[in-house]
Amino acid sequence: MTPAACLGRTIGRRAVLALPALLARPARAAPLIRVGSKNFTEQLVVAELFAQGLEGAGARVERRVNLGGTAIAQAALVGGEIDLYPEYTGTGLGVVLKQAPEGGAAEVLAKVRAGYRVQFDLTWLDPSGVDNGNALLLLPKTARRLGLVTLSDLARAAPQLTLAAGNEFADRADGLPGLRRVYGMEFGRFRQFAALGLRYAALQHGQADVVNAYATDWQIAVGGYVVMQDDRHLWPPYQLAAVVRNQALEAWPGLAAPLLAIGAKLDNPVMQELNRQVDQDGEEPREVAARFLEQHGLA
Repeated sequence: MTPAACLGRTIGRRAVLALPALLARPARAAPLIRVGSKNFTEQLVVAELFAQGLEGAGARVERRVNLGGTAIAQAALVGGEIDLYPEYTGTGLGVVLKQAPEGGAAEVLAKVRAGYRVQFDLTWLDPSGVDNGNALLLLPKTARRLGLVTLSDLARAAPQLTLAAGNEFADRADGLPGLRRVYGMEFGRFRQFAALGLRYAALQHGQADVVNAYATDWQIAVGGYVVMQDDRHLWPPYQLAAVVRNQALEAWPGLAAPLLAIGAKLDNPVMQELNRQVDQDGEEPREVAARFLEQHGLA
């Protein structure tokens, strides 16, 4: 056998011996992203949208949803128990950063981005079209009878009206204290209902004239309620966005793209309908999210 033939035989044998080792090396594992949420319908739906969108982009997703309120979700994010969750700019500014909830959408977003980056090493992605801010609403017949369009109008009629609101509304700066400070608003009677559904029931059955609600409540569209315009800008914007750990963004640079694509398809009417499908129709957030992503080519 010639030297060249011997050399070729040796190289071929080495290649065959090396093949099992090459086959044993696993392909690079898909990134693991842990998606969290707070404990109400909208958060569960949006978290599921994010989770399925990330799975469609090739990530492995662990769902850690229904965590509780803002403090719990934020602590989980800072502590590395989750990598992202949906949050609202006004909540981030007032509740997490403890800053005055003032300013327009761009200003509030800039404040929360700067504050979260410096204090927590977290990133706010660009907001969706959802702005789930505070709202005071009435039955159409009440608004027509009293000629009410704005919160300034409502302030004049408030002494003869009953307000139904959540337990925290009496003490929060953006609740009754804020209404008094900005509008001089004093209601004739105040009734507390922890559950949002009870507030709407009180309105329907004449136990209240005005209800504290949120802009993406599905009941607003279904019931045709009239939302009072915040003409003196008491309430900051509550734009919905994903808040993400920077370590997760660095580990997987493709993380932001599917979240932003989903956010671009969301606005208040869309969110009202998705919430309704869960609360009124009894569907699971996973089902609602899957159908929405399929309809918009994001699955």
